[in-house]
Amino acid sequence: MKIVTIIGARPQFIKSAAVSQAIIDFNTENLGETVEEIIVHTGQHYDSNMSDVFFDQMNIPKPKYHLDINGLSHGAMTGQMLEEIEKVLQTETPDWVLIYGDTNSTLAGALAASKLHIKVAHVEAGLRSFNMNMPEEVNRILTDRVSTILFCPTDSAIENLEKEGYKNLDITIVKNGDVMLDASMLFSAFAKAPSEKLPNSFLLATIHRAENTDDPNRLKGIFKALNTISEEKPIVLPLHPRTKKYIEKYNIQLSPNLFCIDPVGYLEMLFLLQNCDMVLTDSGGLQKEAFFFEKFCLTLRDETEWVELIENGFNVLVGADYNTIVDAYNEKSRSTPNFSMDLYGNGAASRIIIENLLKFTI
Repeated sequence: MKIVTIIGARPQFIKSAAVSQAIIDFNTENLGETVEEIIVHTGQHYDSNMSDVFFDQMNIPKPKYHLDINGLSHGAMTGQMLEEIEKVLQTETPDWVLIYGDTNSTLAGALAASKLHIKVAHVEAGLRSFNMNMPEEVNRILTDRVSTILFCPTDSAIENLEKEGYKNLDITIVKNGDVMLDASMLFSAFAKAPSEKLPNSFLLATIHRAENTDDPNRLKGIFKALNTISEEKPIVLPLHPRTKKYIEKYNIQLSPNLFCIDPVGYLEMLFLLQNCDMVLTDSGGLQKEAFFFEKFCLTLRDETEWVELIENGFNVLVGADYNTIVDAYNEKSRSTPNFSMDLYGNGAASRIIIENLLKFTI
């Protein structure tokens, strides 16, 4: 079986690293290269630290193709990716195109493959924020519709697809668990501290979504709350360049107990997750990783795709309102949730993907 894997954004490096390792393990167990993987890096995001970690240190196959497409509008970026991925697929003629998540790279890979009648496997299928103003929501809906097999991390993802009528379509739906859990288990032993000096006890915060950074009222509300909370417990904030730009633009003052550090790689983020007391974030992936490392999460958004975290009390949606954020922190800092619940599988999500792709390869 030959797979072309399309990746382009930082979270996709993490997810694909876990699946690539599962392919290596599968081939080793079967005494031969039963599964061949060709990796295509669109260039949507490029981070040498991440590449070093996953393609060098962890013995993951390096991308065969670098498309170097970035810094463009959504339409131009997706269009150029579609054109270049099509060329790769015509050269490689794979059995499957494997795509992750909800980026422009995801959609371009799905469209290129489906138009060439190559089977598409979508990892993290069925997720919905129900906010069509988010480009990610458009990408994930369109990608699901043209895919051949949908790998869903949760029951709620499958329920979303059923409500949209996917049971009536010639598309296979598989609940495989979450590949991010696989990655956390695989790489947590390699976690390393950031270079900056950290407080002995701290909260972890990340803010990067345009809905927060580009809106002065939302960003001011969030940082007013972070400043207040940091007076009780220091906060470590790996500062996204866009967030930094708007902090300066809106002249937002930061508490000295708010430790802004440079953006960190995945292994440093694992260290911060392992050692923090709570997470405050507008990131999708970090909400789950907080759960993996048994940390309560306050989500600085008005909606989330990971509704099971909300429903089971591991996460609270606090938006950007000062009072809501501070009140939720005060309440949840005194709670002790039971994190033993199985929400995302047992770390075998990547293996289930490989086994199902082999099963459905003609």
